[in-house]
Amino acid sequence: MEPEFQTALRIASYNIRAGLGTDLRRDPARTLRAIAALKADIVTLQEADFRMGARPSALPRDLLRDMTGLVPVAGDDRSLGWHGIALLVRPDIVAQDVHRLDLPSAEPRGAVVVDLLSALGPIRVVGVHLGLLRRSRRRQLDYVRDFIGGLAPMPTVIAGDFNERSTRVGLGRIAQDFTILPAARTFPSTLPLLPLDRIAHCDQLQVRMEPVPKMPAPHPSDHRPIVAAVTARPMAGSRRPDPPHSSPLPR
Repeated sequence: MEPEFQTALRIASYNIRAGLGTDLRRDPARTLRAIAALKADIVTLQEADFRMGARPSALPRDLLRDMTGLVPVAGDDRSLGWHGIALLVRPDIVAQDVHRLDLPSAEPRGAVVVDLLSALGPIRVVGVHLGLLRRSRRRQLDYVRDFIGGLAPMPTVIAGDFNERSTRVGLGRIAQDFTILPAARTFPSTLPLLPLDRIAHCDQLQVRMEPVPKMPAPHPSDHRPIVAAVTARPMAGSRRPDPPHSSPLPR
């Protein structure tokens, strides 16, 4: 492992389809085992709550921490998240500010913006689940970017289901301020063809995509998760210390 990633945070994103697997069985315990297997410090979930009525959590709260070691920070007493977008963190990571956004769309869409205090220091994680239409996604990314721009500067990661099929077009506006990492194909989970799930980051961070543990069949969701390692970018002018020089052995 490169030295700069030895203390990295693992950040994952996973659209869990409210615990509905590819066998069309709703199995929350199976979903929790899949989340635990990611071994992430921070996880953004999409479709973590049911859509109807009071939007109750699709995952049992009493098992969440026991099975994953994570706690939710963006929900309320009924919902795990906001518009189904939840943010789970290790208990030693502290949520300092939580913003719940209603995104412009003909369909209900939202985002969560959470300022965290972690082992890396302050970090802002934005969880998104963008719309089905490209014009809607562009408006939503503009809205998220403008909202973040109005906050105090902080190292930022955006993660979630971007619902964008193309790796070349459709997300250009967010690319003005963020690096969008190369996308793996995550949908459908049984035979991934489309790179719908993405991670983007600001220039204060170094981020690299990580291998994802193999999920047992039937898959816990119709999406596959993504995982990235996140660390601070060295300040300009700084460099790693030179390795110690070895003295020649006496003859």
